[in-house]
Amino acid sequence: MNFNNIKQIYFLGIGGIGMSALARYFKAIGKSVSGYDKTPTKLTDELIAEGIDVHFDDSIRLIPASIKQLPYAIENILIVYTPAIPKEHKEFIYFKENGFVIQKRSEVLGIITENSNTIAVAGTHGKTTTSSLIAHIFKTANLDPSAFLGGITQNYNTNLLLSLTMTTNNLVVVEADEYDRSFLTLHPEIGVITSVDADHLDIYGDEKYMHESYSLFASQVKSKLILKMSIVSNINSGKKAITYSVSDDRADYFAQNIRIENGQYHYEIVTPTNIFTNITLGLPGLHNVENSIAAIAVACEMKISEQDIREALKTFGGVKRRFDYQIKTDSLVYIDDYAHHPEELKAAINSAKEMYPNKKITGIFQPHLFSRTRDFADEFARSLDLLDECILMEIYPARELPIEGVTSAMLLDKMKSTDKSISQKENLLEDISKKKLEVLMTLGAGDIDMFVEPIKNLLLQKGN
Repeated sequence: MNFNNIKQIYFLGIGGIGMSALARYFKAIGKSVSGYDKTPTKLTDELIAEGIDVHFDDSIRLIPASIKQLPYAIENILIVYTPAIPKEHKEFIYFKENGFVIQKRSEVLGIITENSNTIAVAGTHGKTTTSSLIAHIFKTANLDPSAFLGGITQNYNTNLLLSLTMTTNNLVVVEADEYDRSFLTLHPEIGVITSVDADHLDIYGDEKYMHESYSLFASQVKSKLILKMSIVSNINSGKKAITYSVSDDRADYFAQNIRIENGQYHYEIVTPTNIFTNITLGLPGLHNVENSIAAIAVACEMKISEQDIREALKTFGGVKRRFDYQIKTDSLVYIDDYAHHPEELKAAINSAKEMYPNKKITGIFQPHLFSRTRDFADEFARSLDLLDECILMEIYPARELPIEGVTSAMLLDKMKSTDKSISQKENLLEDISKKKLEVLMTLGAGDIDMFVEPIKNLLLQKGN
């Protein structure tokens, strides 16, 4: 597809983090951009403020007239959709029946990056922070990258970085999404895989098929494949991999002498040719130390100087909704995190326990998807039992219909903790107001983020 001929792009699911980055990209290069999403969010508010027409009802009537003027030059219009859009969606059906060019977000991203020097980061978890840190290292080293990210970076307050030149063969960092095997549209120069824990079993069926998909992604990497040491045996790509680990000294890149001082990690990085001493990372959590090693491996393989790497790690502010401090005082800490998989929950909760070993950790968790809750119920229960106190919200359905017997009450029953409860959305703020809190965490990938500001305001007013 030649995007030069495309004048208008319409997005079905424009409020998604990946879709909104594409929408911003096309807006930046002079295309007319509009779209639909199911619900208004802070992100859709920002898109509207940037001049993008967004509506929230599935209605053919609300599609811009310039797109519906058939037989308008249909070859000048591109419809981009997310797989989360149901097949019975009225607008989706309209576009299909009228012969519009329709492509998935991943296919469009693959076209955008096919002639670029692409660094793609895949993995069940860790990919947003890792790809954002890689982009920040490139920016610090004045390499002028573009980046399509799966979160809003604290340093740049956006999920899209655009090269100042936007030339062919420019440097592009992308987060490679494993959902629906989307990452197989990418053929990066450098590919990173951070983890291959089972997820999206509604798509993959079983863990073995998921590993096969990751292996296919790895086989498409043109130059250098970088893998976490512990997953090497799961990836069969026929390529020799560069490995990294937070602690395994058999890896090509690993950390040693890790310590926490004043809420920051300090450590050494052993590379194949050197040792970087006294590295400082502002992000909490041992998992983020590991993410930083993956980013350092990419930077070293691209011959970026130790000075630029060191400066980038020290100044990296992280990603919104990734261990995102909302309140940080001596008497109260409030952290918001996107964790929605058992391993992510475990990492986030353990990070909080590590940073605040003598404080009570209260977590509010909104499960995401009935199928994921069903498939990993026991694992979720074990991770949530790491909390001192747990409040469960009802399951956020996203693209799914309910599954009989799969509820938050079912998850609560599996937990061994005695300090646990379920709170309905309409009662959540009232339930929180009754509690004596020390460290509070909101956790989940649904619409729990809509409660972050109200909870923050409540706690500040209450003074706890």
